[in-house]
Amino acid sequence: MALYLLYETASGYSLFLAHGLDQIGQNTEAVRSSISDMNRFGKVVQLTAFHPFESALDALNQCNSVSEGLMTNELRNFLELNLPKVKEGKKAKFSLGVSEPKIGSHIFEETKIPCQSNEFVLELLRGVRLHFDRFIKDLKPGDLEKAQLGLGHSYSRAKVKFNVNRVDNMVIQAIFLLDTLDKDINSFSMRVREWYSWHFPELVKIVNDNYLYARVVKLIEDKSKLTDDMVPALTDILGDEDKAKEIVEAGKASMGQDLSAVDLVNVQMFAQRVMDLSEYRKKLYGYLVTKMNDIAPNLASLIGEVVGARLISHAGSLTNLAKCPSSTLQILGAEKALFRALKTRGNTPKYGLIFHSSFIGRASARNKGRMARYLANKCSIASRIDCFAEKNTTIFGEKLREQVEERLDFYDKGVAPRKNIDVMKSAIESTENNDTEMKEAATDASGKKSKKKKSKSEIAVDGEPMSADKVAATNGDASEEPKSEKKKKKKDKRKLDEELAEDLNGVSCVDAHEDGTAKKKKKKKAEDNEEDVQAKSEKKKKKKSKSEDGDE
Repeated sequence: MALYLLYETASGYSLFLAHGLDQIGQNTEAVRSSISDMNRFGKVVQLTAFHPFESALDALNQCNSVSEGLMTNELRNFLELNLPKVKEGKKAKFSLGVSEPKIGSHIFEETKIPCQSNEFVLELLRGVRLHFDRFIKDLKPGDLEKAQLGLGHSYSRAKVKFNVNRVDNMVIQAIFLLDTLDKDINSFSMRVREWYSWHFPELVKIVNDNYLYARVVKLIEDKSKLTDDMVPALTDILGDEDKAKEIVEAGKASMGQDLSAVDLVNVQMFAQRVMDLSEYRKKLYGYLVTKMNDIAPNLASLIGEVVGARLISHAGSLTNLAKCPSSTLQILGAEKALFRALKTRGNTPKYGLIFHSSFIGRASARNKGRMARYLANKCSIASRIDCFAEKNTTIFGEKLREQVEERLDFYDKGVAPRKNIDVMKSAIESTENNDTEMKEAATDASGKKSKKKKSKSEIAVDGEPMSADKVAATNGDASEEPKSEKKKKKKDKRKLDEELAEDLNGVSCVDAHEDGTAKKKKKKKAEDNEEDVQAKSEKKKKKKSKSEDGDE
């Protein structure tokens, strides 16, 4: 049986025929050892056809199709043109060796060409790749490397660009930055407290919050300047007038040492930096909340934005989290404890990152493990809905949260929770109702717009009759219905049109009559003129005849 090899390169498709395999051996080890010798390998494997790509874009499309295990039309035409035809009802006397089993199965389904992909074929293709520039004589040195480099860049760029879950990266980066900011703000706040305590040690016990402490330090500056006039400003920061008065009294009897102006300036700058970081942390948290509501709304409504973002970042992406079973999600973040327990044959951990959820804290110590298992189950469902659903909705997350609340009540009070199938049915019904309401609202809005357009066009057509009707309505006809008014308007229009037509007809008749009389007068004048001319000519003839008679 003949063996053909399909080799995809950055420059095009190539088809090789492997014959006389006995010369290099039938097993993988023999082929592997004889690949390096081009003299032996070239006698066994020969190039039969080569189809170059038209452009770099065509090469990218072909590469994407091959990587996904799909056969393009160009590849199909290339194979059907260069491979022996297989008669219907008979087995093929050849086989096609491919590097990927997926594309081999797709080729067999579409063209019935038998394909194989094993270690023997892969070794032969490795030899083809090693000596490919010698098989094609028209290739210049360096052309193949340039094509491979360009296709590699465009392929990787397209993969990054068309990554469906690339938005998850924003959530992962945001939660990493949020954790880093929390650590930095805590360490910087402790440094501010320690630094300013040399000047005003009593302030630490009065103000516990780090952000408020930095704002108070920024406002006070020097404790010797503390007076009762600063109480309103301190009250605005702290929200407590008693604390503000306590700070003023403590400043008057403080045991701290005095600091120079340069030291105070540096303390103020550092306090301002801590305030800026705290404000940026608030903005970043708001950004994370909005992103989580866009990417994983059900997971965020079930377990919270921060815990959900930590789960996504630890899994790597929302897709990876959706692929995890609930048992893996339950201990996600406690891998060290898990492997230590497996190594020492101790008790495995009951929860990982989901321990930060409020549900685990509300459960009793006896039921924390059960609650963690149940919560992990619901988080797995929510993540899969967020990952694979076409429309974003929080209904499923809210229903799952209700189930977790019911399970808490069941553990504490013994109240039987609802079944999962009933809850999911109600969630699906509510989503369908929301969709129908949205469609109805959209149709109503479009109907209102069309009505407005119609009313505007009616006003433009009616014109002056509308104003006349308004005047009539103000004179006492406002009690009539709008329908009767419309009928009256139409009747008035018809009357006006008829009167105008009659006037025009009358004018035309008068004009026609006048034209007729003028023509008759002209005819009479012309006839009178002709008669006068004839009478004069007769008189002249008579005079001539008389004069002729006198001469005779």
